[in-house]
Amino acid sequence: MAEGRSEPYATVEELVDMLDRHKGTPGIRKARLALEDSRVGADSAPETRLRLILGRAGLPEPHLNRPALLRPGVVREPDLSYPEYRVAVEYEGEAVHSAAGQVVRDIARDEDYASAGWTSVRISKRHLEKAGHAAVAKVRTALYGHGWQPR
Repeated sequence: MAEGRSEPYATVEELVDMLDRHKGTPGIRKARLALEDSRVGADSAPETRLRLILGRAGLPEPHLNRPALLRPGVVREPDLSYPEYRVAVEYEGEAVHSAAGQVVRDIARDEDYASAGWTSVRISKRHLEKAGHAAVAKVRTALYGHGWQPR
């Protein structure tokens, strides 16, 4: 998880209990709807936004920050992944991923995915503009390339 934490600030059950205690409060319906869309495992708001955009476009539900064994001794944790299709989606925040050392690590990560037969899809803030059409197109293309078909 982000910020060096291994546990969320609150569990889903704790959030449900809190919402139940505040029935009738302005905005409670929106909060309940937001909770339905929430998932444990996202490390950032942009990752969540990306997941929601992909889901609304009809793409399958991705795994969030789940370790993927690419080969013995090489484990990566893609931000979003579709292990059954060997597609890893990484959200590249500009502040973090533009640093020289991080660029080198990102290249190594992408090489690890490629050598294991995975496709790495890199998404930036720009791809989320205009309702995320560019992000959806990139992920959809990668999924198609590994055998996914819409239902």
